Amino acid sequence: MSCYLLEYREAIRRGEIIAGNELITELDNLIADLKDPRYIYDTKDAEMRMDFMENCIRLTKSPFYGKPMKLMLWQKAFIEVVYSFKMAAETYTDSFGMEQHVDRFQKIVLLIARKNAKSETCSGLGLTEGVIGNEGADIVCSSNDDNQASILYDAIDTMRLMIDPYQQDTHKNQRYIKIKATNSKIFKLSDRTRNKEGRNIDFAVVDEVHEMKDNVILKSIEQSQSLKDNPKLIIITTEGFVNDGALDGILRDCRKIISGEDDSISAERTLPWLYTQDSEQEIWTDEASWQKSNPSLGTIKKYSYLRTQIDSAKKNKADRIFVLSKDFNFKQNGVQAWLNTEDYKYSAVYDIEDFRGAICLEAVDLSETTDMTSAKVLLMKSNDKKKYIFQHYWIPESKLENADDKQAGAKYTEWAKSGLLTICEGNDIDLTVVAD
Repeated sequence: MSCYLLEYREAIRRGEIIAGNELITELDNLIADLKDPRYIYDTKDAEMRMDFMENCIRLTKSPFYGKPMKLMLWQKAFIEVVYSFKMAAETYTDSFGMEQHVDRFQKIVLLIARKNAKSETCSGLGLTEGVIGNEGADIVCSSNDDNQASILYDAIDTMRLMIDPYQQDTHKNQRYIKIKATNSKIFKLSDRTRNKEGRNIDFAVVDEVHEMKDNVILKSIEQSQSLKDNPKLIIITTEGFVNDGALDGILRDCRKIISGEDDSISAERTLPWLYTQDSEQEIWTDEASWQKSNPSLGTIKKYSYLRTQIDSAKKNKADRIFVLSKDFNFKQNGVQAWLNTEDYKYSAVYDIEDFRGAICLEAVDLSETTDMTSAKVLLMKSNDKKKYIFQHYWIPESKLENADDKQAGAKYTEWAKSGLLTICEGNDIDLTVVAD
Protein backbone atom coordinates (compact mmCIF):
# COMPACT_ATOMS: atom_id res chain seq x y z
CA MET A 1 0.00 0.00 0.00
CA SER A 2 1.42 3.39 -0.99
CA CYS A 3 1.52 6.17 1.58
CA TYR A 4 1.62 9.59 -0.01
CA LEU A 5 2.49 11.22 3.32
CA LEU A 6 5.72 9.21 3.52
CA GLU A 7 6.37 9.60 -0.22
CA TYR A 8 5.99 13.37 0.03
CA ARG A 9 8.33 13.64 3.01
CA GLU A 10 10.91 11.44 1.30
CA ALA A 11 10.80 13.60 -1.86
CA ILE A 12 11.54 16.62 0.35
CA ARG A 13 14.37 14.76 2.10
CA ARG A 14 15.94 13.88 -1.28
CA GLY A 15 15.74 17.51 -2.38
CA GLU A 16 13.31 16.82 -5.23
CA ILE A 17 10.79 19.11 -3.52
CA ILE A 18 11.78 22.23 -1.57
CA ALA A 19 9.66 22.82 1.53
CA GLY A 20 9.68 25.31 4.40
CA ASN A 21 10.47 24.41 8.00
CA GLU A 22 6.87 24.77 9.18
CA LEU A 23 5.57 22.20 6.70
CA ILE A 24 8.50 19.83 7.29
CA THR A 25 7.97 19.96 11.05
CA GLU A 26 4.27 19.19 10.68
CA LEU A 27 4.94 16.32 8.26
CA ASP A 28 7.39 14.85 10.78
CA ASN A 29 4.77 15.25 13.52
CA LEU A 30 2.23 13.36 11.40
CA ILE A 31 4.70 10.61 10.56
CA ALA A 32 5.43 10.18 14.27
CA ASP A 33 1.66 9.91 14.85
CA LEU A 34 1.49 6.92 12.50
CA LYS A 35 2.93 4.90 15.41
CA ASP A 36 0.63 6.42 18.03
CA PRO A 37 -1.91 3.80 19.26
CA ARG A 38 -4.54 6.54 19.61
CA TYR A 39 -4.81 6.63 15.81
CA ILE A 40 -5.51 4.28 12.94
CA TYR A 41 -4.14 5.28 9.54
CA ASP A 42 -6.60 3.90 6.97
CA THR A 43 -6.28 5.38 3.47
CA LYS A 44 -9.45 3.79 2.04
CA ASP A 45 -11.61 6.95 2.23
CA ALA A 46 -8.83 9.12 0.82
CA GLU A 47 -8.12 6.73 -2.05
CA MET A 48 -11.79 6.59 -2.99
CA ARG A 49 -11.98 10.40 -3.16
CA MET A 50 -8.74 10.78 -5.10
CA ASP A 51 -9.89 8.08 -7.53
CA PHE A 52 -13.12 9.99 -8.19
CA MET A 53 -11.28 13.30 -8.56
CA GLU A 54 -8.73 11.95 -11.04
CA ASN A 55 -11.13 9.83 -13.11
CA CYS A 56 -14.34 11.88 -13.10
CA ILE A 57 -13.56 15.54 -12.45
CA ARG A 58 -12.20 17.89 -15.09
CA LEU A 59 -10.55 21.25 -14.55
CA THR A 60 -12.47 24.49 -15.04
CA LYS A 61 -9.86 27.17 -15.77
CA SER A 62 -7.80 28.06 -18.84
CA PRO A 63 -5.27 26.81 -19.95
CA PHE A 64 -6.27 23.50 -18.31
CA TYR A 65 -10.02 23.69 -19.03
CA GLY A 66 -11.62 20.32 -19.65
CA LYS A 67 -8.49 18.33 -18.81
CA PRO A 68 -8.63 15.54 -16.20
CA MET A 69 -7.71 16.55 -12.66
CA LYS A 70 -4.35 14.84 -12.15
CA LEU A 71 -3.34 15.39 -8.56
CA MET A 72 0.18 16.49 -7.70
CA LEU A 73 2.07 14.76 -4.89
CA TRP A 74 1.38 17.59 -2.42
CA GLN A 75 -2.35 17.33 -3.14
CA LYS A 76 -2.32 13.56 -2.66
CA ALA A 77 -0.43 13.80 0.61
CA PHE A 78 -2.78 16.55 1.82
CA ILE A 79 -6.00 14.70 0.95
CA GLU A 80 -4.63 11.43 2.32
CA VAL A 81 -3.80 12.97 5.70
CA VAL A 82 -7.18 14.76 5.93
CA TYR A 83 -9.13 11.51 5.53
CA SER A 84 -6.82 8.73 6.74
CA PHE A 85 -6.12 9.51 10.39
CA LYS A 86 -8.89 7.83 12.44
CA MET A 87 -9.55 7.93 16.17
CA ALA A 88 -8.99 4.38 17.43
CA ALA A 89 -11.36 4.77 20.39
CA GLU A 90 -14.19 6.64 18.61
CA THR A 91 -16.69 4.96 16.28
CA TYR A 92 -20.06 5.67 14.70
CA THR A 93 -22.62 3.77 12.60
CA ASP A 94 -22.85 4.89 8.97
CA SER A 95 -25.97 5.01 6.77
CA PHE A 96 -25.39 1.35 5.77
CA GLY A 97 -25.38 0.22 9.40
CA MET A 98 -21.61 -0.36 9.41
CA GLU A 99 -19.43 0.69 12.32
CA GLN A 100 -16.75 3.19 11.28
CA HIS A 101 -13.92 4.95 13.06
CA VAL A 102 -14.30 8.71 13.42
CA ASP A 103 -11.88 10.88 11.42
CA ARG A 104 -9.28 12.65 13.53
CA PHE A 105 -9.16 15.96 11.67
CA GLN A 106 -12.21 18.21 11.72
CA LYS A 107 -10.57 21.58 11.03
CA ILE A 108 -7.97 21.84 8.26
CA VAL A 109 -5.96 24.99 7.52
CA LEU A 110 -4.28 25.24 4.11
CA LEU A 111 -2.11 28.36 3.81
CA ILE A 112 -0.78 28.50 0.25
CA ALA A 113 0.26 31.25 -2.17
CA ARG A 114 -2.09 32.34 -4.95
CA LYS A 115 -2.43 30.38 -8.20
CA ASN A 116 -1.39 27.02 -6.72
CA ALA A 117 -4.74 25.28 -7.42
CA LYS A 118 -6.16 25.58 -3.92
CA SER A 119 -9.64 26.54 -5.17
CA GLU A 120 -9.74 23.83 -7.87
CA THR A 121 -8.54 21.22 -5.37
CA CYS A 122 -11.19 22.08 -2.79
CA SER A 123 -13.95 22.55 -5.36
CA GLY A 124 -13.15 19.04 -6.59
CA LEU A 125 -13.29 17.76 -3.02
CA GLY A 126 -16.64 19.50 -2.49
CA LEU A 127 -18.24 17.87 -5.53
CA THR A 128 -16.68 14.52 -4.54
CA GLU A 129 -18.28 14.76 -1.09
CA GLY A 130 -21.63 15.42 -2.71
CA VAL A 131 -21.39 12.37 -4.95
CA ILE A 132 -19.68 9.72 -2.79
CA GLY A 133 -19.87 11.22 0.71
CA ASN A 134 -22.60 10.94 3.33
CA GLU A 135 -26.17 10.80 2.08
CA GLY A 136 -28.24 13.89 2.77
CA ALA A 137 -25.15 16.01 3.42
CA ASP A 138 -25.06 19.79 3.40
CA ILE A 139 -21.90 20.99 1.66
CA VAL A 140 -20.94 24.65 1.88
CA CYS A 141 -18.78 27.00 -0.20
CA SER A 142 -18.03 29.99 2.01
CA SER A 143 -16.03 33.19 2.14
CA ASN A 144 -16.19 36.75 3.42
CA ASP A 145 -18.62 37.78 0.65
CA ASP A 146 -20.89 36.17 -1.92
CA ASN A 147 -18.63 36.90 -4.90
CA GLN A 148 -15.68 35.15 -3.29
CA ALA A 149 -17.85 32.18 -2.23
CA SER A 150 -19.06 31.97 -5.85
CA ILE A 151 -15.55 31.12 -7.06
CA LEU A 152 -15.74 27.73 -5.32
CA TYR A 153 -19.46 27.23 -6.01
CA ASP A 154 -19.23 28.07 -9.73
CA ALA A 155 -16.23 25.76 -10.15
CA ILE A 156 -18.23 22.91 -8.57
CA ASP A 157 -21.15 23.68 -10.90
CA THR A 158 -18.86 23.63 -13.96
CA MET A 159 -17.30 20.33 -12.86
CA ARG A 160 -20.80 18.90 -12.29
CA LEU A 161 -21.97 19.84 -15.79
CA MET A 162 -18.91 18.22 -17.39
CA ILE A 163 -19.88 14.94 -15.69
CA ASP A 164 -23.65 15.35 -16.07
CA PRO A 165 -24.28 17.70 -19.05
CA TYR A 166 -27.97 16.73 -19.35
CA GLN A 167 -28.55 17.05 -15.58
CA GLN A 168 -29.98 13.58 -15.24
CA ASP A 169 -28.20 12.89 -11.94
CA THR A 170 -27.86 16.42 -10.60
CA HIS A 171 -29.98 19.53 -10.44
CA LYS A 172 -29.37 23.22 -9.76
CA ASN A 173 -31.83 25.89 -8.67
CA GLN A 174 -31.29 29.40 -7.32
CA ARG A 175 -30.40 28.15 -3.83
CA TYR A 176 -28.31 25.02 -4.25
CA ILE A 177 -26.95 22.17 -6.36
CA LYS A 178 -28.59 18.84 -5.56
CA ILE A 179 -26.99 15.42 -6.12
CA LYS A 180 -29.96 13.12 -6.75
CA ALA A 181 -28.30 9.81 -5.84
CA THR A 182 -27.23 10.96 -2.37
CA ASN A 183 -29.80 13.72 -1.86
CA SER A 184 -26.92 15.98 -0.81
CA LYS A 185 -26.98 19.74 -1.35
CA ILE A 186 -24.17 22.14 -2.19
CA PHE A 187 -24.75 25.83 -1.48
CA LYS A 188 -23.04 29.14 -0.70
CA LEU A 189 -22.72 30.80 2.69
CA SER A 190 -20.88 34.08 3.17
CA ASP A 191 -20.24 36.54 5.97
CA ARG A 192 -23.10 38.60 4.55
CA THR A 193 -25.62 35.76 4.39
CA ARG A 194 -28.61 36.22 6.68
CA ASN A 195 -29.49 33.49 9.18
CA LYS A 196 -26.03 31.91 9.21
CA GLU A 197 -26.97 29.99 12.35
CA GLY A 198 -29.33 27.01 12.42
CA ARG A 199 -27.60 25.14 9.60
CA ASN A 200 -26.61 21.48 9.65
CA ILE A 201 -23.36 21.38 7.71
CA ASP A 202 -21.28 18.25 7.01
CA PHE A 203 -18.48 19.69 4.85
CA ALA A 204 -17.40 23.29 4.34
CA VAL A 205 -14.63 25.06 2.47
CA VAL A 206 -13.96 28.65 3.57
CA ASP A 207 -11.87 30.68 1.12
CA GLU A 208 -9.70 33.79 1.64
CA VAL A 209 -10.04 34.07 5.42
CA HIS A 210 -7.29 36.72 5.36
CA GLU A 211 -9.93 39.38 4.61
CA MET A 212 -12.12 38.53 7.63
CA LYS A 213 -11.87 40.87 10.61
CA ASP A 214 -13.61 38.36 12.88
CA ASN A 215 -14.45 34.67 12.91
CA VAL A 216 -18.26 34.90 12.89
CA ILE A 217 -18.74 32.82 9.73
CA LEU A 218 -16.20 30.23 10.88
CA LYS A 219 -17.85 29.82 14.29
CA SER A 220 -21.29 29.64 12.67
CA ILE A 221 -20.12 26.75 10.49
CA GLU A 222 -18.36 24.96 13.37
CA GLN A 223 -21.43 25.16 15.58
CA SER A 224 -23.63 23.87 12.75
CA GLN A 225 -21.46 20.73 12.59
CA SER A 226 -22.00 19.73 16.21
CA LEU A 227 -24.34 16.83 15.33
CA LYS A 228 -22.03 15.34 12.70
CA ASP A 229 -19.80 12.29 13.21
CA ASN A 230 -17.20 13.35 10.63
CA PRO A 231 -17.48 17.09 10.01
CA LYS A 232 -14.91 18.84 7.87
CA LEU A 233 -14.08 22.55 7.90
CA ILE A 234 -11.34 23.33 5.38
CA ILE A 235 -9.89 26.84 5.55
CA ILE A 236 -7.93 27.84 2.44
CA THR A 237 -6.18 31.17 2.17
CA THR A 238 -3.14 33.24 1.34
CA GLU A 239 -1.67 35.77 3.77
CA GLY A 240 -3.23 39.22 3.83
CA PHE A 241 -3.22 42.76 5.20
CA VAL A 242 -5.83 42.76 7.99
CA ASN A 243 -4.17 43.16 11.39
CA ASP A 244 -5.58 41.15 14.31
CA GLY A 245 -8.10 39.54 11.95
CA ALA A 246 -9.46 36.01 11.93
CA LEU A 247 -6.46 34.61 10.07
CA ASP A 248 -3.92 35.98 12.57
CA GLY A 249 -5.59 34.04 15.37
CA ILE A 250 -5.89 30.88 13.28
CA LEU A 251 -2.22 30.93 12.30
CA ARG A 252 -1.09 31.59 15.87
CA ASP A 253 -3.00 28.48 16.93
CA CYS A 254 -1.58 26.49 14.02
CA ARG A 255 2.01 27.40 14.88
CA LYS A 256 1.49 26.36 18.49
CA ILE A 257 0.28 22.98 17.23
CA ILE A 258 3.25 22.57 14.88
CA SER A 259 5.77 23.48 17.60
CA GLY A 260 4.14 21.12 20.09
CA GLU A 261 3.21 23.96 22.42
CA ASP A 262 -0.50 23.09 22.13
CA ASP A 263 -1.51 19.46 22.59
CA SER A 264 -5.11 20.10 23.64
CA ILE A 265 -8.17 18.23 22.35
CA SER A 266 -8.97 20.94 19.79
CA ALA A 267 -5.33 20.97 18.63
CA GLU A 268 -5.44 17.21 18.09
CA ARG A 269 -8.42 17.64 15.75
CA THR A 270 -6.82 20.49 13.75
CA LEU A 271 -4.51 19.95 10.77
CA PRO A 272 -2.18 22.88 9.95
CA TRP A 273 -0.73 22.61 6.43
CA LEU A 274 1.29 25.78 5.90
CA TYR A 275 3.32 26.62 2.80
CA THR A 276 5.63 29.38 4.03
CA GLN A 277 9.11 30.76 3.38
CA ASP A 278 11.78 30.55 6.07
CA SER A 279 13.00 34.12 5.53
CA GLU A 280 12.29 37.12 3.34
CA GLN A 281 15.91 37.29 2.24
CA GLU A 282 15.76 33.93 0.46
CA ILE A 283 12.97 35.22 -1.79
CA TRP A 284 15.29 37.79 -3.33
CA THR A 285 18.38 35.57 -3.54
CA ASP A 286 17.25 31.95 -4.05
CA GLU A 287 14.77 31.04 -6.80
CA ALA A 288 14.63 27.43 -5.62
CA SER A 289 13.17 28.58 -2.28
CA TRP A 290 10.03 29.91 -4.01
CA GLN A 291 8.62 26.38 -4.00
CA LYS A 292 8.28 26.57 -0.21
CA SER A 293 5.19 28.76 -0.52
CA ASN A 294 4.30 27.66 -4.08
CA PRO A 295 4.12 23.83 -4.19
CA SER A 296 2.59 23.88 -7.69
CA LEU A 297 5.43 26.00 -9.09
CA GLY A 298 6.66 24.63 -12.41
CA THR A 299 3.53 22.51 -12.85
CA ILE A 300 0.75 25.12 -12.71
CA LYS A 301 2.31 28.38 -11.55
CA LYS A 302 5.11 29.61 -13.78
CA TYR A 303 8.64 30.66 -12.78
CA SER A 304 8.54 33.37 -15.47
CA TYR A 305 5.50 34.92 -13.78
CA LEU A 306 7.20 34.99 -10.38
CA ARG A 307 10.42 36.40 -11.83
CA THR A 308 8.39 39.27 -13.31
CA GLN A 309 6.61 39.84 -9.99
CA ILE A 310 9.89 39.88 -8.08
CA ASP A 311 11.38 42.37 -10.54
CA SER A 312 8.37 44.68 -10.09
CA ALA A 313 8.56 44.30 -6.30
CA LYS A 314 12.17 45.48 -6.30
CA LYS A 315 11.19 48.69 -8.07
CA ASN A 316 7.80 49.47 -6.57
CA LYS A 317 6.97 49.40 -2.86
CA ALA A 318 3.22 48.92 -3.48
CA ASP A 319 3.97 45.87 -5.63
CA ARG A 320 6.40 44.65 -2.99
CA ILE A 321 3.88 44.29 -0.17
CA PHE A 322 1.36 42.60 -2.48
CA VAL A 323 3.88 40.10 -3.88
CA LEU A 324 5.30 39.23 -0.46
CA SER A 325 1.82 38.62 0.89
CA LYS A 326 0.09 36.86 -2.01
CA ASP A 327 2.96 35.02 -3.69
CA PHE A 328 5.07 34.16 -0.63
CA ASN A 329 2.73 34.24 2.39
CA PHE A 330 4.55 36.98 4.30
CA LYS A 331 2.08 38.94 6.41
CA GLN A 332 2.03 42.62 5.41
CA ASN A 333 0.27 45.51 7.13
CA GLY A 334 -0.82 47.13 3.86
CA VAL A 335 1.41 50.17 4.40
CA GLN A 336 4.19 50.80 1.92
CA ALA A 337 7.58 50.46 3.56
CA TRP A 338 9.60 53.68 3.67
CA LEU A 339 12.80 51.84 2.72
CA ASN A 340 13.57 48.62 0.90
CA THR A 341 16.19 46.36 2.45
CA GLU A 342 18.71 47.15 -0.27
CA ASP A 343 18.37 50.86 0.58
CA TYR A 344 19.98 50.43 3.99
CA LYS A 345 21.75 47.06 4.06
CA TYR A 346 25.44 47.44 3.21
CA SER A 347 28.83 46.46 4.55
CA ALA A 348 30.44 48.93 6.97
CA VAL A 349 33.28 47.94 9.29
CA TYR A 350 34.99 50.16 11.86
CA ASP A 351 36.57 50.01 15.31
CA ILE A 352 34.67 51.90 18.01
CA GLU A 353 38.01 52.70 19.70
CA ASP A 354 38.84 54.99 16.78
CA PHE A 355 36.18 57.42 18.00
CA ARG A 356 37.54 58.28 21.46
CA GLY A 357 37.23 62.06 21.80
CA ALA A 358 35.04 62.35 18.69
CA ILE A 359 31.74 64.22 18.56
CA CYS A 360 28.67 62.01 19.01
CA LEU A 361 24.91 62.28 19.35
CA GLU A 362 23.01 59.69 21.36
CA ALA A 363 19.37 58.72 20.82
CA VAL A 364 17.30 56.13 22.62
CA ASP A 365 13.82 54.70 22.02
CA LEU A 366 12.74 53.18 25.32
CA SER A 367 10.20 50.45 25.84
CA GLU A 368 9.15 48.35 28.78
CA THR A 369 7.48 45.07 27.81
CA THR A 370 6.61 43.94 24.27
CA ASP A 371 8.54 46.42 22.11
CA MET A 372 12.25 46.50 21.41
CA THR A 373 14.39 49.17 23.05
CA SER A 374 16.89 50.79 20.71
CA ALA A 375 19.93 52.93 21.49
CA LYS A 376 21.99 54.54 18.74
CA VAL A 377 25.02 56.82 18.61
CA LEU A 378 25.79 59.00 15.60
CA LEU A 379 29.59 59.39 15.35
CA MET A 380 31.80 61.63 13.23
CA LYS A 381 35.57 62.06 12.97
CA SER A 382 37.17 65.41 12.36
CA ASN A 383 37.84 66.12 8.67
CA ASP A 384 35.66 63.12 7.71
CA LYS A 385 32.18 63.71 6.26
CA LYS A 386 31.13 60.09 6.78
CA LYS A 387 28.54 59.44 9.47
CA TYR A 388 29.02 56.30 11.57
CA ILE A 389 26.30 54.61 13.60
CA PHE A 390 26.89 52.54 16.74
CA GLN A 391 23.77 50.74 17.91
CA HIS A 392 22.41 48.16 20.33
CA TYR A 393 19.00 46.68 21.15
CA TRP A 394 17.21 45.14 24.15
CA ILE A 395 14.13 42.90 24.50
CA PRO A 396 12.53 41.15 27.50
CA GLU A 397 13.03 37.40 27.75
CA SER A 398 9.26 36.87 27.35
CA LYS A 399 9.39 38.24 23.79
CA LEU A 400 11.39 35.18 22.71
CA GLU A 401 8.35 33.00 23.40
CA ASN A 402 5.52 35.35 22.47
CA ALA A 403 6.95 37.30 19.53
CA ASP A 404 4.42 37.74 16.71
CA ASP A 405 7.02 39.12 14.30
CA LYS A 406 9.00 35.97 13.47
CA GLN A 407 7.30 35.76 10.07
CA ALA A 408 8.62 39.25 9.32
CA GLY A 409 12.16 37.97 9.77
CA ALA A 410 12.86 38.62 13.48
CA LYS A 411 15.68 36.34 14.71
CA TYR A 412 16.21 37.49 18.29
CA THR A 413 18.28 34.55 19.50
CA GLU A 414 20.59 34.81 16.50
CA TRP A 415 20.98 38.58 16.96
CA ALA A 416 21.75 38.12 20.65
CA LYS A 417 24.52 35.62 19.84
CA SER A 418 26.04 38.07 17.36
CA GLY A 419 26.17 40.83 20.01
CA LEU A 420 23.56 43.14 18.46
CA LEU A 421 20.92 42.46 21.08
CA THR A 422 20.69 41.96 24.84
CA ILE A 423 17.92 39.79 26.31
CA CYS A 424 16.74 41.01 29.72
CA GLU A 425 15.41 38.45 32.19
CA GLY A 426 11.67 38.33 32.82
CA ASN A 427 8.86 40.33 31.23
CA ASP A 428 10.37 43.84 31.45
CA ILE A 429 13.40 45.61 30.07
CA ASP A 430 15.79 46.75 32.82
CA LEU A 431 16.43 50.39 31.85
CA THR A 432 19.49 50.58 34.10
CA VAL A 433 21.12 48.05 31.79
CA VAL A 434 20.32 50.31 28.84
CA ALA A 435 21.75 53.31 30.68
CA ASP A 436 24.95 51.43 31.50
